Amino acid sequence: MADGIAEVTDETFEQEVLGSGLPVLVEFTADWCPPCRMIAPVLASVAEERAGRLRVVALDVDRNPATTAAYGVLSMPTLMVFRDGEPVKSMVGARPRARLLRELDEAL
Repeated sequence: MADGIAEVTDETFEQEVLGSGLPVLVEFTADWCPPCRMIAPVLASVAEERAGRLRVVALDVDRNPATTAAYGVLSMPTLMVFRDGEPVKSMVGARPRARLLRELDEAL
């Protein structure tokens, strides 16, 4: 995964995301998804800029079908913000950095 972005799996999702003391931005992604590749550097810069206030992780939908299905993810990339173990915001599709930061600020 990109710099600053940890990969989570069906096995680690509960501990890494739901149990996190910080809000977590989860990118539901896939290797075959061009918009996912486009947003990767944006997410890496957000992870760096918001370090200590927000964790950014990625979950490969093809390798982790249980978590993908549990949250009803159908389109890639889907960005979901979790706070205190609950999803608080969901965004579908790649977006510019400024828009993503605005949406994150609203969710947090």
